[in-house]
Amino acid sequence: MKLRFAPSPTGMLHVGNARQAIANALFARKHNATFQLRIDDTDVGRSQEIYVTGIQTDLEWMGISWDETFRQTECLARYERAIEALKASGRLYPCFESEQELAAKRELRIKQRKPPLYDRAMLKMTAEQRAQAEANGKVPYWRFKLTDGSKSWNDLVMGNCSVKLTAVSDPVLIRADGTVLYTLASIVDDLETDVTHIIRGEDHITNTGVQLDIAEALGAKPNRFKFAHLPLLLDEGGGKLSKRFDSLSIKSLRRDGIEAKAITTYLSTLGSSKSPDPKGFDALAQDYDLSCISKSAARFDMKQLLALNRRILSTAEYQDVKDRLPEGATEQFWLVIRSNIDLLAECAHWWNVTHDDITPPDQPEEREYLAETASLLPQEPWSEETWSIWTKAISAATGRKGKALFRPLRLALTGEEHGPELKDLLPLIGRARALTRVTRIS
Repeated sequence: MKLRFAPSPTGMLHVGNARQAIANALFARKHNATFQLRIDDTDVGRSQEIYVTGIQTDLEWMGISWDETFRQTECLARYERAIEALKASGRLYPCFESEQELAAKRELRIKQRKPPLYDRAMLKMTAEQRAQAEANGKVPYWRFKLTDGSKSWNDLVMGNCSVKLTAVSDPVLIRADGTVLYTLASIVDDLETDVTHIIRGEDHITNTGVQLDIAEALGAKPNRFKFAHLPLLLDEGGGKLSKRFDSLSIKSLRRDGIEAKAITTYLSTLGSSKSPDPKGFDALAQDYDLSCISKSAARFDMKQLLALNRRILSTAEYQDVKDRLPEGATEQFWLVIRSNIDLLAECAHWWNVTHDDITPPDQPEEREYLAETASLLPQEPWSEETWSIWTKAISAATGRKGKALFRPLRLALTGEEHGPELKDLLPLIGRARALTRVTRIS
């Protein structure tokens, strides 16, 4: 068994592609299969080395490793052999229409209330007509002649799927500049490298029917591959998730403080009947089951991801995060704040609260009250009991209780309405900072 993940290095890895990478990697690990990373870089104009490196970095960060890797630009001879075989069999034919001519044909068919399919006019071209076109400076692009009938398969997610090839235009496989397009290069690579299972997005279903036809034209058996098509990923509003939404790149999520375990857990269970219980990659693999994935589109909800991230951080050990905490942060600091953050990036704020200067909001109406609390501030050394001792003294002196007592103090000491328990924060803040903050003139 062999699976592959085949990103195009034309941008950063996005949660939609990451979901497919995770699915393939988990399935491969569960079944002890070979996992291949293929870089689909035939689009030379848009592919960039920085994105190749970025994709590899993101995958490794999520716990995904691969057994073999290659780039499609290293396999041009492989594609050329397939092209020659398809030409020899008459399945690949040259076309000379311009974009304007093709657009005019589409418009005419639509006006005639016909499907806007390619009319195969170039199949009727004689050798003399082709020679004349080339003599006039025209360079052909090449289409694949689809067979009649349908291509069907039992999808591991979608169940029985079928693509009626007569409802699809003959696909362009080679541009006029000689560029081999994905539809051909991908299936040739899958055949040549012995891929057995292909897990990808639902938007590839029609493409799967076409590629099966190409594979059989190249000599593959009808049941050569097993497919699983993951339903579309929608945004919180139900719209198609945009790959241009940079905040949902894995790099951005990692930079913002989302944990790898949160991403892999969330994306592997999204749209399935399984609950997103935080697990390591190996544990996720053992529990991974394509049959649990719904056929309906799934919604990517950032609030759910943040909630999962919060759960992970709230139990994370100091040793697991210390290298990513502010310089000087101690285990005591981490244990105090870890249950009150959604993202690790928020640690910097609480480090400022406990170790640097902050600017609390104005509370002119509480000036006298805060001055009185300052006069009651206990002497050091401080412990977890200091907060209780201080507030009891304040309540006895002022008669205040509940929110009227605690809110002004929390705002003055932390600048926030909510946060970690002040009994835990106060010893980290220290008497000098606490005194300065409650006596600051508003």
